[in-house]
This record gives sequence, C-alpha cells and structure tokens, in this order.
Amino acid sequence: MFNTKNLLTALAVATTLSVVSCKDAAKEKEKATADSLAKVAKEVAVADSLKKIADAADAAKPKSLVDIASKATPTLAAALTAAGLVEMASKDTLTVFAPSDAAFAAIQKDVDELLKPENKAKLVALLQNHVVKGSVMAAALKDGQDVKTVSGKSLKVSIKDGKVMVGGVNVTQADVKASNGVIHLTDAVIK
Repeated sequence: MFNTKNLLTALAVATTLSVVSCKDAAKEKEKATADSLAKVAKEVAVADSLKKIADAADAAKPKSLVDIASKATPTLAAALTAAGLVEMASKDTLTVFAPSDAAFAAIQKDVDELLKPENKAKLVALLQNHVVKGSVMAAALKDGQDVKTVSGKSLKVSIKDGKVMVGGVNVTQADVKASNGVIHLTDAVIK
C-alpha cells in the first residue's frame, strides 16, 4: 500500500525532475534569446558596414555642377531651376563663375524680380553670363584673356598678385571640381 516514505520520495523525484526540466527549458530559452540577439547584432553590423560602404562610394562619386551649387550657393541652384537650366548644368561640360549667396543677397531686390516667371528670359541671360563651355581651371586663365560665355558675352580676365578677376568680379574660391566641369565662386554677380 501507500507508504508515506515512498510517497514523499516520489514527490521529491517528481519535483526534482520538474525543477530540472524548468531549468533546462530556461537555459534553452536563454540560449535562444542570446542566439537571436547575436544574430540581430550581426545583421546590424552588416547593415552598418554596407551603409558605410555606400556612403563612401557616394562621397567618392563626383558631383555634378548642380549638386555642388545646391550646397555651395542655394540661390544659384534656385535660379537655375527657375530658368530651366538644370539639365544643361547637369550634363554639359561647363565652367561656372558662380556668385556666392552673399553676392546674390547684395542684389536681392533684383534677384526677387528675376525669379518671377515673366522675367525668365532675363534670368537665363544673366545666368548664361556666368557660364563658359568646357572645363577651365584657374591656372589656365591668363591675364588680359577674354573668355566667351554661353550667352555670347566676353569676360575679361585679370590676374594680379595671384588673384583672379573675371568680368570685373573677384574669384574667391577657384577650381571646385565637378563631374561635368568646374566652379569658381565669385564675390559678385556678373552683369
């Protein structure tokens, strides 16, 4: 019959098996969680590495004149868009004597007027006065040289003490290379 001692022994064995089983289940769950976290960490590390590679490739990729202008002189970028010259400035090989935003701010009233749709032809002409076909680095410019813009206007180059002026405006930063040409930032708008 039932012996209390046997019953207690059976209960002790059952409890021990239950505890061992729970501990094993907890260890398996812990291991599964650790494995999942390790997998996620590895996926994050791989994704981060891929992003760094993509960012490095993007940084190494030469930017177009429009891409550079958008960051360096947003007013010029807006004017190119309003004039419908973005495609030309993105594809053709050009040298752009790009006024800084401060240069545009100095004639803000004129800029506001030129950005109106009814003044598009005037805006196009003004912008084209700043553009020369081909890629012309500052070192290739000669004192007294005339460079012809895409609008047909000639700009006189003046070089004194290593400082370059084109069309009567100072080049403040020369030779900003783009995938389709070069930008020379200027301190004023060429009229």
